[in-house]
Amino acid sequence: MAKIAVLFGALLIGVTIGVIAYNGGYKSFTVLIPSIIGGIIGVCGVLSFNEKYRKHAMHAAVTVGLLGALACIGQGTGQLMKLGTENQPSIDKLASVWTTGVLCIIFVVMCVQSFIAARKAREAV
Repeated sequence: MAKIAVLFGALLIGVTIGVIAYNGGYKSFTVLIPSIIGGIIGVCGVLSFNEKYRKHAMHAAVTVGLLGALACIGQGTGQLMKLGTENQPSIDKLASVWTTGVLCIIFVVMCVQSFIAARKAREAV
């Protein structure tokens, strides 16, 4: 699961790089939020390569992923409700929020499945 955490961290950082490249820079700090989430998940993934820190690091990573997913779903839903109004969100903003949310959801689901499998394996011994 450590490799997957590092992968999802890199993917989330890639979302920010894509948005910055698309816009030619960034005007607001909020464009960096996917990178912050991805950075924390990636660091937790690197820490979890050490057996001593694995359990705590992966639980921290899934917590950050869950909070990221909830925040992005809330923000994305709010932006979708603004479609068709005069303060309509840009397509890159919508894509960034929903991509981050979907990546976080997939990561959380994979972590929960891994936690269940690890518990079953421990109980089988």
